[in-house]
Amino acid sequence: MRKISLLVLLSVLSSAAFAQSFSIGPKAGVNISNYTGSDIESDARVGYHLGGIMNFGIGQVFSIQPEVLFSTQGAKIKGSTKQEFKTTYVSVPVMLKFRSKGGFYFEFGPQASFKTGEDIPDQTIDHFAKNLDLAGGIGLGYQANFGLGIGARYIAGFSKVGDFDKTAAMNPDFKNSVIQFSLFFAIPAHK
Repeated sequence: MRKISLLVLLSVLSSAAFAQSFSIGPKAGVNISNYTGSDIESDARVGYHLGGIMNFGIGQVFSIQPEVLFSTQGAKIKGSTKQEFKTTYVSVPVMLKFRSKGGFYFEFGPQASFKTGEDIPDQTIDHFAKNLDLAGGIGLGYQANFGLGIGARYIAGFSKVGDFDKTAAMNPDFKNSVIQFSLFFAIPAHK
């Protein structure tokens, strides 16, 4: 975990050294999350994300945007009844953004998420989710020249979520899958 935190910090600091513009601001939105892989049967769960962004612009088109977001994820697991499994994370995506002159952008990049809590109805599972979740994100959006933006992002988990032994009801080899819709405001700090 320390190595990942150090890599994120070094990435942010090296980006700052080459930045031609810098902005910072809040970001919030809706998560539609589910589990993929394994033999798990589930439906999507609606949650939220909330936090902040920093954007280091390099030229007119390219920027690097690290974020820190509190994010609720999980799924509704099908069994004899549907039960809602919720995991909360502090997520740190580092997105590479390409923005057109019209304000539309495309982004992609890695994300590391650190578990802060879980609400699991299955009392036979002590530790449901692992403490670290690695993923990749890709997204589209629009950002006005004054900084207000809207975006949609898909986050595909790379690492397995489950931190428990296989039970008769559930195999721990599943991954997070999240669709995010966000509003953000990138306030210019210097140009």
